[in-house]
Amino acid sequence: MGYEEEWKYVRSRITELRKAKGWSIQALADYANMDRSNLSYIESGKAKGMYLTTLCSLAEALEVTPGELLRNSEE
Repeated sequence: MGYEEEWKYVRSRITELRKAKGWSIQALADYANMDRSNLSYIESGKAKGMYLTTLCSLAEALEVTPGELLRNSEE
């Protein structure tokens, strides 16, 4: 499985969890203590990656582990 496919999965998982909570991009950005435009770039795929600290901040805000934003290797 290639990097692009994995990155697409992470982005879609963040969006899925955000929408399940009924949050806007701004709301999640506020909870994760990050700029809305950065989160928008991540979700839209304009960003080519993200720092591990950003992944952890988003996971904490979404109340999941960082691993839950990543694809299970057994899938």
